[in-house]
Amino acid sequence: MNKHQQTQNGARKVAMVVCPGATSLDITGPLEVFALANDQLRKQGRSNQDFYDIQLVGLESGPVTTSTGVKVFIDLPFHEAEGIHTLLVSGMPPDSCQRACANSSVLEWLAEQQKKVARIGSICSGALMLANAGILNGRRATTHWADVPELQGFPQVEVDPDAIFVRDDNVYTSAGITAGIDLALSMIEEDHGRGLALNLARILVLYLKRDGGQQQFSVRLENQINSDRFATLIEWMYQNIRKPITVERLAQEAAMSPRNFARSFVRELGVTPARFLEQIRVERACQLFSEQNQSQDKVAKLCGFQSQEQLRRAFKKHKGILPSEYRKRFY
Repeated sequence: MNKHQQTQNGARKVAMVVCPGATSLDITGPLEVFALANDQLRKQGRSNQDFYDIQLVGLESGPVTTSTGVKVFIDLPFHEAEGIHTLLVSGMPPDSCQRACANSSVLEWLAEQQKKVARIGSICSGALMLANAGILNGRRATTHWADVPELQGFPQVEVDPDAIFVRDDNVYTSAGITAGIDLALSMIEEDHGRGLALNLARILVLYLKRDGGQQQFSVRLENQINSDRFATLIEWMYQNIRKPITVERLAQEAAMSPRNFARSFVRELGVTPARFLEQIRVERACQLFSEQNQSQDKVAKLCGFQSQEQLRRAFKKHKGILPSEYRKRFY
């Protein structure tokens, strides 16, 4: 069977390599996307059977314990798995990953499979297994930000530390945990088009394509982590985002003089109060664009911008694209 063939019943076999201690969400997240695609294809009348034949492969068949302590069942030992169309390697915590990367038989099998399958990919630290197998040599790749330094230790791999996922020919790598879901959605889009992938993203309450990379954490979350001192004020800003807000008003809420407040805010959060307010307004606009089909003028007002043009300028500055381009990802 060559890399473009399917199983006898016409299904594409999707196999996930699971080693002891694997991260459970790395396994179930992407596979849930393929299972949901099967369900939607049947409902749409596009297939009368499962398009994707999903199985777990590992060192041996039977139960294996994941990082959470939950056991999953391995269908086949990896050396018995045949006819795979899409082969994925789940991520795992450092100790488990180190043991897996030291298993030469698994690495040799992965290298052999890369020549046979249509697609081979990794979730999170699974990229380190691909790198140890030589599959990433001469390729661009990514992994979870915490594993980037280790992946950069492979000189023949071009590491993109900020990407959500990377495709280089038939080799795919993705960042941490939920990025495996992004990767699976991308594969669904390749197989069945944007419409189905977008439908699955909506069912899963996800973005089909995220705006940026691993560095773009939620403004709210990132700054709550960085600043206990202004956590209450940040929440107040979110609650009053529609209203005109001045530095003087923020200083009053913080019970500080405007000058002292401005200095302290920059020292704590690394950004001026005005820029931070603009960031969270853009973040709120992103949420509205993804959840509701409202006009830019309406979204601008709901987010506290004085005009649609002010929204466009802020969006371009913080996201690098215009609101109209962002909305295309959802409608």
